[in-house]
Amino acid sequence: MITKKFVVSGRVQGVGFRYFVVREAEALGLAGWVRNLPDGRVEVLASGDDGPVGVLEGRLWQGPPHARIAGVETTAGEAPAYTEFRVLPTPW
Repeated sequence: MITKKFVVSGRVQGVGFRYFVVREAEALGLAGWVRNLPDGRVEVLASGDDGPVGVLEGRLWQGPPHARIAGVETTAGEAPAYTEFRVLPTPW
């Protein structure tokens, strides 16, 4: 099991990006969360087997149809305290 944090920049808010991430992560059997950041980026924490987490990273570069991805920053993260994938509120 690994956990990675991704910060996705570009046109990623207001285009269904968070719900795209939830669908993809659930289909891959991952735990974690996704949330909008106040600066217009989206933050994702994903935990699971190395292969599916890597697949999710690739899908973050694609995004939903109306998104325009400028970059995906990847760092190690701490495992979430739950087993499902959810949308968290924006940290204002």
